Amino acid sequence: MKVSFYKFQGTGNDFVMIDNRVTGIELTKDQIHFLTDRKFGIGADGVILLSNKSGYDFEMTYFNPDGSNTFCGNGGRCAVQFASTVGIKKDKYLFAGIDGDHQAVITDTGWVNLKMKNVNGMKKMYDDWLINTGVPHYVKYVDDVKNLQVVEKGKKIRYSPEFISEGVNVNFAQKVSDSDIFVRTYERGVEDETLSCGTGVTAAALVAAHNENGFNRVEVETLGGHLAVEYDKIGEDRFDNIWLCGPAVRVFKGEVEIPEESR
Repeated sequence: MKVSFYKFQGTGNDFVMIDNRVTGIELTKDQIHFLTDRKFGIGADGVILLSNKSGYDFEMTYFNPDGSNTFCGNGGRCAVQFASTVGIKKDKYLFAGIDGDHQAVITDTGWVNLKMKNVNGMKKMYDDWLINTGVPHYVKYVDDVKNLQVVEKGKKIRYSPEFISEGVNVNFAQKVSDSDIFVRTYERGVEDETLSCGTGVTAAALVAAHNENGFNRVEVETLGGHLAVEYDKIGEDRFDNIWLCGPAVRVFKGEVEIPEESR
């Protein structure tokens, strides 16, 4: 089965994009694994299908390399840029994701700003935090995040008895200044560190020590580049009007022969 695709990346978080308004395909787990395989396929952190949905500009369906279906913040930003590339031109976008509705805009600088779901409640766990920003995240602040063994330590938390059944994304963050943090993420479904994770960056920003009630903007560095998170903090653990802001870049376009069975 030959399929046309695009590849986009948002701060190093890369995705195979398929315009499913045209293809109408249903991918198996083996086919998703093939597409994301960096040796035998295209190579990516995930696969995104863009489809028609009544009342929306489009619907985004996101798959991890293991075939699990979830939401992805950087994937959502790249999906908006992809929608614009294939002819869906809007001043403001409204699309459907697995976690609900999302708004987005493409700025004059080329950044895509994506409105995330509101967060009402965080859970303290040991000295760390659990927070759901579309998918569940474990956030741990550390002193030297750049030299941390993220895969080793992230895997230990992700496969701990508390999380082994449902899984959790594990974020290690360091406060750089009053308005800057550095975040590295071990992602479930990918089962490895990614260069950036939009929902993880958002989670780490929401639990940053410098938060104050009212409007906040946190600048976030990742291994893949710079992002920003804006939000209104309302009370101790409620956050509204959350926006994930950053670049979303087309890498290339091509065709791929998707095998009927995995290699």
